[in-house]
Amino acid sequence: MDRLALLRRGFLAALLLTGHAVHAADLMDNGDLADGSLSLASPAGAAWQLPDMQVARVLQTGSDNLADVSQTGTAQLANIVQQGSDQQAFILQQGENQIATILQIGEGNLADISQIGSDNQAAIAQIGSDNAASIEQFGSGLSSSVTQYGSGQSVQIVQHR
Repeated sequence: MDRLALLRRGFLAALLLTGHAVHAADLMDNGDLADGSLSLASPAGAAWQLPDMQVARVLQTGSDNLADVSQTGTAQLANIVQQGSDQQAFILQQGENQIATILQIGEGNLADISQIGSDNQAAIAQIGSDNAASIEQFGSGLSSSVTQYGSGQSVQIVQHR
Protein backbone atom coordinates (compact mmCIF):
# COMPACT_ATOMS: atom_id res chain seq x y z
CA MET A 1 0.00 0.00 0.00
CA ASP A 2 1.48 3.39 -0.91
CA ARG A 3 2.05 6.26 1.48
CA LEU A 4 -0.86 8.32 0.16
CA ALA A 5 -3.31 5.49 0.83
CA LEU A 6 -1.98 5.25 4.38
CA LEU A 7 -2.41 8.99 4.74
CA ARG A 8 -6.00 8.79 3.54
CA ARG A 9 -6.69 6.01 6.00
CA GLY A 10 -5.18 8.26 8.65
CA PHE A 11 -7.80 10.87 7.78
CA LEU A 12 -10.53 8.32 8.34
CA ALA A 13 -8.98 7.31 11.65
CA ALA A 14 -8.74 10.98 12.63
CA LEU A 15 -12.44 11.40 11.90
CA LEU A 16 -13.18 8.45 14.12
CA LEU A 17 -10.96 9.79 16.91
CA THR A 18 -12.67 13.15 16.95
CA GLY A 19 -16.08 11.60 17.42
CA HIS A 20 -17.40 12.88 14.09
CA ALA A 21 -20.12 10.59 12.81
CA VAL A 22 -18.98 8.86 9.65
CA HIS A 23 -21.78 7.64 7.40
CA ALA A 24 -21.44 5.29 4.48
CA ALA A 25 -22.44 8.12 2.15
CA ASP A 26 -19.38 10.07 3.30
CA LEU A 27 -17.06 7.41 1.94
CA MET A 28 -16.93 7.60 -1.83
CA ASP A 29 -15.70 4.61 -3.76
CA ASN A 30 -12.73 6.27 -5.40
CA GLY A 31 -9.93 4.03 -4.22
CA ASP A 32 -9.28 5.98 -1.03
CA LEU A 33 -9.91 2.87 1.00
CA ALA A 34 -8.34 -0.32 -0.24
CA ASP A 35 -9.84 -3.75 0.27
CA GLY A 36 -8.73 -5.55 3.38
CA SER A 37 -8.55 -4.74 7.03
CA LEU A 38 -7.74 -1.30 8.36
CA SER A 39 -4.40 -1.29 10.10
CA LEU A 40 -2.64 1.83 11.23
CA ALA A 41 0.48 -0.15 12.06
CA SER A 42 3.32 0.59 9.69
CA PRO A 43 4.40 -2.16 7.36
CA ALA A 44 7.94 -3.42 7.81
CA GLY A 45 10.44 -1.49 5.75
CA ALA A 46 8.14 1.44 5.00
CA ALA A 47 10.18 4.49 4.00
CA TRP A 48 8.56 6.76 6.57
CA GLN A 49 9.51 4.48 9.42
CA LEU A 50 12.92 6.01 10.00
CA PRO A 51 14.94 6.58 13.17
CA ASP A 52 15.52 10.15 14.33
CA MET A 53 11.90 10.77 13.56
CA GLN A 54 10.35 14.05 14.59
CA VAL A 55 6.69 13.59 15.26
CA ALA A 56 4.17 16.23 16.20
CA ARG A 57 0.52 15.50 16.74
CA VAL A 58 -2.08 17.98 17.85
CA LEU A 59 -5.69 17.15 18.50
CA GLN A 60 -8.03 19.95 19.51
CA THR A 61 -11.78 20.08 19.76
CA GLY A 62 -14.03 23.10 20.21
CA SER A 63 -13.45 26.86 20.24
CA ASP A 64 -10.79 29.23 18.96
CA ASN A 65 -8.28 26.61 17.75
CA LEU A 66 -4.93 27.34 16.16
CA ALA A 67 -2.00 25.05 15.78
CA ASP A 68 1.45 25.60 14.40
CA VAL A 69 4.14 23.01 13.86
CA SER A 70 7.56 23.65 12.43
CA GLN A 71 10.10 20.89 11.92
CA THR A 72 13.54 20.79 10.35
CA GLY A 73 15.70 17.88 9.25
CA THR A 74 15.31 14.09 9.07
CA ALA A 75 12.19 11.95 9.02
CA GLN A 76 9.37 14.25 10.26
CA LEU A 77 5.63 13.63 10.37
CA ALA A 78 3.02 16.04 11.69
CA ASN A 79 -0.72 15.71 12.12
CA ILE A 80 -3.20 18.29 13.26
CA VAL A 81 -6.85 17.45 13.80
CA GLN A 82 -9.13 20.23 14.97
CA GLN A 83 -12.84 19.79 15.29
CA GLY A 84 -14.91 22.91 15.77
CA SER A 85 -14.72 26.69 15.69
CA ASP A 86 -12.36 29.31 14.34
CA GLN A 87 -9.52 26.96 13.38
CA GLN A 88 -6.35 27.59 11.40
CA ALA A 89 -3.35 25.29 11.34
CA PHE A 90 0.05 25.52 9.75
CA ILE A 91 2.78 22.99 9.26
CA LEU A 92 6.18 23.74 7.83
CA GLN A 93 8.72 20.96 7.52
CA GLN A 94 12.09 21.28 5.88
CA GLY A 95 14.36 18.45 4.89
CA GLU A 96 14.09 14.67 4.51
CA ASN A 97 11.16 12.27 4.41
CA GLN A 98 8.25 14.44 5.63
CA ILE A 99 4.49 13.80 5.62
CA ALA A 100 2.01 16.30 7.00
CA THR A 101 -1.70 16.06 7.56
CA ILE A 102 -4.33 18.54 8.63
CA LEU A 103 -7.97 17.75 9.14
CA GLN A 104 -10.36 20.40 10.37
CA ILE A 105 -14.04 19.75 10.67
CA GLY A 106 -16.17 22.87 11.14
CA GLU A 107 -16.24 26.70 11.22
CA GLY A 108 -13.46 29.18 10.27
CA ASN A 109 -11.00 26.72 8.67
CA LEU A 110 -7.78 27.65 6.90
CA ALA A 111 -4.79 25.41 6.69
CA ASP A 112 -1.36 25.60 5.19
CA ILE A 113 1.39 23.11 4.66
CA SER A 114 4.78 24.01 3.23
CA GLN A 115 7.35 21.29 2.89
CA ILE A 116 10.72 22.04 1.42
CA GLY A 117 12.80 19.12 0.35
CA SER A 118 12.88 15.37 -0.04
CA ASP A 119 10.25 12.68 -0.21
CA ASN A 120 7.33 14.98 0.76
CA GLN A 121 3.58 14.19 0.94
CA ALA A 122 0.89 16.49 2.35
CA ALA A 123 -2.91 16.47 2.65
CA ILE A 124 -5.51 18.79 4.03
CA ALA A 125 -9.16 17.82 4.45
CA GLN A 126 -11.52 20.53 5.80
CA ILE A 127 -15.11 19.37 6.11
CA GLY A 128 -17.28 22.48 6.47
CA SER A 129 -17.49 26.27 6.65
CA ASP A 130 -15.24 29.07 5.46
CA ASN A 131 -12.42 26.83 4.17
CA ALA A 132 -9.23 27.79 2.30
CA ALA A 133 -6.16 25.58 2.06
CA SER A 134 -2.75 25.76 0.42
CA ILE A 135 0.05 23.32 0.02
CA GLU A 136 3.43 24.27 -1.33
CA GLN A 137 6.09 21.63 -1.63
CA PHE A 138 9.39 22.52 -3.23
CA GLY A 139 11.57 19.60 -4.20
CA SER A 140 11.81 15.81 -4.47
CA GLY A 141 9.05 13.15 -4.24
CA LEU A 142 6.18 15.64 -3.82
CA SER A 143 2.48 14.65 -3.80
CA SER A 144 -0.55 16.49 -2.44
CA SER A 145 -4.19 16.09 -1.66
CA VAL A 146 -6.90 18.49 -0.64
CA THR A 147 -10.49 17.62 0.12
CA GLN A 148 -12.95 20.32 1.10
CA TYR A 149 -16.64 19.65 1.41
CA GLY A 150 -18.89 22.63 2.10
CA SER A 151 -18.91 26.43 2.24
CA GLY A 152 -16.43 29.19 1.28
CA GLN A 153 -13.73 26.97 -0.24
CA SER A 154 -10.58 27.97 -2.04
CA VAL A 155 -7.41 26.05 -2.65
CA GLN A 156 -3.89 26.56 -3.88
CA ILE A 157 -1.28 23.92 -4.50
CA VAL A 158 2.13 24.85 -5.81
CA GLN A 159 4.78 22.21 -6.42
CA HIS A 160 8.30 22.59 -7.76
CA ARG A 161 10.93 20.02 -8.44
